[in-house]
Amino acid sequence: MNRQPYPSDLSDKEWAILAPWIPAAKAGGRPRRIDMREVVNAIFYVIKGGIQWRMLPHEFPKWQTIYYYYNTWRKSGLWREWNRLLREKVRVVAGHEATPSAASVDSQTVKTTEKGGHAALMVASALRVASGSF
Repeated sequence: MNRQPYPSDLSDKEWAILAPWIPAAKAGGRPRRIDMREVVNAIFYVIKGGIQWRMLPHEFPKWQTIYYYYNTWRKSGLWREWNRLLREKVRVVAGHEATPSAASVDSQTVKTTEKGGHAALMVASALRVASGSF
């Protein structure tokens, strides 16, 4: 990396964990020349900053390249898989089973459709029209 780091960049330790899970270049094609760490850093920059792909700073690879990798990995489910693998790794380090064995459901949720929502509004609207108060 020949640039000043952004807050969204992966640390060396984070990259060491993620790097083995980056898909290899397609077989039979040209060798990959792009730095995959910069691809991931650029994706995180866009996501954390909430910017448009075309507004990536020029020190990153071309936005089209970054978007290609992001979209390809999204469609293939790779982001979901990385999330699962990292979550399991964190749980094991914390001394838990890799996957949770129980779930908790909050029973204190607010019920918004108890009166029937649309039907209750229609009755109120009809009463207002009948009374002449618009």
